[in-house]
Amino acid sequence: MLTTLDTVTDRFYADLPVFDDFARIGEGDMYASVPGDWHLMASDIVRSGDAIAQGRYKDVNLVGAACITAILNAAEGVELPFVFGGDGAIVAVPSSRLEEASKALAGVRRMAREIMGFSLRIAAIPVSVLRERGSDLRVRKFELSPGNHLAMFTGGGLEMAEALLKDDDDCRPFRLSDDRETRALLDGLSCRWEPLPAKNGQIASLMVRPKTAAEGGAGVDIVTLLGELGEILGTSLVETGCHSRPVREETLNFRFPPTGLEREVQLAAKSQRFKAYARILFECVAFLFAYRTGWRVGPLRPKRYVGELQTNTDFRKFDDTLRLVLDLTPEQVSALSAYLNRAHLAGRLVYGLHITDSALMTCLIFDLEHSRHVHFVDGGDGGLTQAARDFKTRLHPPQPATAA
Repeated sequence: MLTTLDTVTDRFYADLPVFDDFARIGEGDMYASVPGDWHLMASDIVRSGDAIAQGRYKDVNLVGAACITAILNAAEGVELPFVFGGDGAIVAVPSSRLEEASKALAGVRRMAREIMGFSLRIAAIPVSVLRERGSDLRVRKFELSPGNHLAMFTGGGLEMAEALLKDDDDCRPFRLSDDRETRALLDGLSCRWEPLPAKNGQIASLMVRPKTAAEGGAGVDIVTLLGELGEILGTSLVETGCHSRPVREETLNFRFPPTGLEREVQLAAKSQRFKAYARILFECVAFLFAYRTGWRVGPLRPKRYVGELQTNTDFRKFDDTLRLVLDLTPEQVSALSAYLNRAHLAGRLVYGLHITDSALMTCLIFDLEHSRHVHFVDGGDGGLTQAARDFKTRLHPPQPATAA
């Protein structure tokens, strides 16, 4: 039975005020402290780079998105903040939903192992532990469109949780055991769009973080950094209709049957796969008809949906580190690379960058009738994962060997 206190903390994220101006991500006093009895459900694919090298970046993204989907479905009725990281994800949950969320995440681990052949690290890390170790966790709710939100985080808690997840010894008390594994409910998760070609020539996956004075940096703030990036690229990165967003109507590519059809069918229980196959094929035919004719089919209004889809993507987000997936010209990429290198050498920022020619999109559809859907975007060839690796080489550069 839920207590009054449980109900209050369960509504923590739902009751947060929203903001819709990305330029305001630097307003530190507007972030709210995540309650100490909440947990971070953290996940990460072991050796995801190997899968990416094999061209399996769509599978990698699908597992990362599945971690979010399964937990949201398990905690139905409670709005939760989440972050998609390409090869993993983090979702914050209240203590009243910890058991359901743990089983859901363990179910994704089982699915990833049995269907994809991936090993998935998973853990439930108490927010209180992060604070005991010197980090904080504060969150703000960015509104993509009415009813659709992305969580922005600050305080260093997410970075600490990610490091803790990958430390086998330190994370042992928080790891989720195999006996929790059940079948994850992945309703709403789909991967039906083909890769999105870069309209401007190249897709840049970028991670960039100001280097603080405490780290020996110049102490530049994130808003200044956003402005400088916009000046270098010749376009604003904070406008709703950002010209460098990778998802646009002209780059959307839907084929029948979708390349991801088999994978989506495999997400269903074995006994339900024939039914799932028939349902997905029917939905694809209905979507294609609506998309080509512009006619409404059931809850799908194609013109409205495509317009919302371009808005409801996570191509820009912030969790102490600014993460961007941008469609740029070769000239913009050259100018961006030169700026980042200069600023890094000057001690102003740390960055990671990956360039490719397409983007990937994985979709989470809550309710089409009421326009509730969010779309996770990543650069092709493992964009965000590869950018994170590049970032770490600058954050922790290898030390030269010393003579014995």
